[in-house]
Amino acid sequence: MSDTPTKALAAKALLPTGLRDLLPPDAEHEAQIVGRLLKEFHRHGYERVKPPLVEFEEGLLSGSAAALANQTFRIMDPVSQRMMGVRSDMTPQVARIAATRLRKAARPLRLSYAGQVLRVKGSSLRQERQFGQVGVELIGPDRAEADAEIVLLAASALAAVGAKGVSIDLTVPTLVPAVAQALNLTGDDYARLRSALDHRDAKALAEAAGPHADLFSAILGASGPAPAAVERLAAIALPPVAEAARQRLTEVVALIGQAAPHLAVTIDPVEMRGFEYQTGVSFTLFARGVRGEVGRGGRYRTGGDSPVGEPAIGFTIFTDTVLRAIPGPQPVRRVLLPLGTDYAEASALRAQGWHTVAAMDACDDPVAEAKRLGCSHLLRQGVPEAL
Repeated sequence: MSDTPTKALAAKALLPTGLRDLLPPDAEHEAQIVGRLLKEFHRHGYERVKPPLVEFEEGLLSGSAAALANQTFRIMDPVSQRMMGVRSDMTPQVARIAATRLRKAARPLRLSYAGQVLRVKGSSLRQERQFGQVGVELIGPDRAEADAEIVLLAASALAAVGAKGVSIDLTVPTLVPAVAQALNLTGDDYARLRSALDHRDAKALAEAAGPHADLFSAILGASGPAPAAVERLAAIALPPVAEAARQRLTEVVALIGQAAPHLAVTIDPVEMRGFEYQTGVSFTLFARGVRGEVGRGGRYRTGGDSPVGEPAIGFTIFTDTVLRAIPGPQPVRRVLLPLGTDYAEASALRAQGWHTVAAMDACDDPVAEAKRLGCSHLLRQGVPEAL
C-alpha cells in the first residue's frame, strides 16, 4: 500500500514517446535563444508572423505540404465537424499567410516565425515528436542574391546565439532529375539510379545508369568544399536542361564567398533526401560537436505545383538541436529577499539586473533558506551578500 502514491505520481509523470517536459533552467534558456534568433531576423528586415497550432486539414496539407500527411495528427473540430490537423512543419503555414492574408503586401516579403510542431513519429536522428522551429521565408524574388541572403542569414543567426563551427552543405535537388529526364531515365530506372546515388554506391550506380554511368559518377564526385566542388561540376558536360541549376549554384557560391569568405561551405550535388519538393538551391545547416542537422532550408513555390504560387526560399532552425550546439544556461544573480522586504526596494534590485526571490516565511537560518531556494545571494540591510 505504501508504494501506491509513488506509483500514481510516476504514472502522471509518464509521457508519450518523443514528448518531454523542459524544466528550469533549460526552458528559460530555450526562450532566450528563440528570442535572440528572432531579433537577428528582425535586424535583417524579417517581420514575425504567428500561425495557429491547428488548421483545417485541406488547407494545412495543400500543395507541396501534402508530403507531410503521414506526419500529421488529425482531430475533429467539434464546432464545424471538419477534420483539422496539428501542424508538423511551419513553412507551409507561412506560405499560406503570404498567399492569402499578405497577398497584397509589397514584395520581396520577408517573414519570420517561431513555434512548436508535432509529428506522428520521430526519425533516427531526431527521436522527439514535438520540437521547436525558428525560421524565415523570403517570398517573391527568384534570384541568386535571395538564395545567398538566406544562407548568410542562417549562418549569422547561429553565430549570434553562440554556435561554433557552423557549416553549410548546399545542393540543387532539381539537378539530377533534370539530367535523368534528358537521358530518358524514368520509372524504375530512375528509382534505381536515385537509390544508388542516395547510398553513394558506385557499383549500384554503374548498373543503374548503364551507358551514363560515367556522367553520374562525375556528378557524384563533384562533392566537397566549395568552390573546388563547383569547379569540378563546371567541367562536366551536362544536358542543357540542367545548365540553369548548375549556373544558379555557381552564382550562389560566389556571392556567399564574397560576403563570408571564412564560412565553411560544401557542395553535394546529388543530395535529395528531404528536399523532394524543393525547386532550386537548398541547404543543410551543421554545427561542430552536434550529431545531425541544426536546420535546413531551400527554394520552393508557395503554391506547390500550382502555377499561381510565388517563388520563395527560407530555412528552419530546430531549437532542440541548436541548444546542443551552444553553451548551456549561464548562472544568474538570484537574491533571497527576507519576509517583509519593501516592494520598492525589490523593484530597484530588479532594475539593476538581480533576480529576486521573496521569502514566504521568517526563518532562523536565512543563509540555508537562500541556498535551498537556489539563490546565490541574500539581502542583508539592503545589500545583496554572496553566499
